[in-house]
Amino acid sequence: MAKRGVEIARGLSFNLATCQHFHCESVAMSPTPPVQKTYPVSWDQLHRDSRALAWRLIGQGPWHGIVAITRGGLVPAAIIARELEIRLLDTFCVASYDERDRGAVQVLKEVPGDGSGWLIVDDLVDTGNTARIVRDHLPKAHFATVYAKPEGRPMVDTFVTEVSQDTWILFPWDTELQSVPPIARATPPG
Repeated sequence: MAKRGVEIARGLSFNLATCQHFHCESVAMSPTPPVQKTYPVSWDQLHRDSRALAWRLIGQGPWHGIVAITRGGLVPAAIIARELEIRLLDTFCVASYDERDRGAVQVLKEVPGDGSGWLIVDDLVDTGNTARIVRDHLPKAHFATVYAKPEGRPMVDTFVTEVSQDTWILFPWDTELQSVPPIARATPPG
């Protein structure tokens, strides 16, 4: 799976078939390469990839519950909760993105405890800054993401698809269908 994600991110292939207590803290973001490519993810693909993550997690439980990292982790967490028959869900609320602009990570709501027996779910680990903060709060939890970029990959225990660091993933909740030019017209020669 990871190889498939890297190939897609490099443009070599493309196949879609395959709050209670509030607390704010900020962490400076590390510089990352400018976004060069996009990788659109449909609702169907996100569902398939989230189910694939559930398959990878099935033998690693049992889990007391799932902690979804907001907002991106909410949809994958719901799918995984259904597939693993987990009824207890909580949220670790953070803010770090505004459309495509990365900013300081702000913790808006924490989850009590050290994470023992809990599964943390997020859509993506990018630079690892959000994951690092969540790990600091819940060090004994198992951390799973649907997608992972190389810079953040060491922060998670389980993921499904890897994409290159310079690829921006277009999640279905951030996009709408529209006409786009052919790749040949959108890609500079060379």
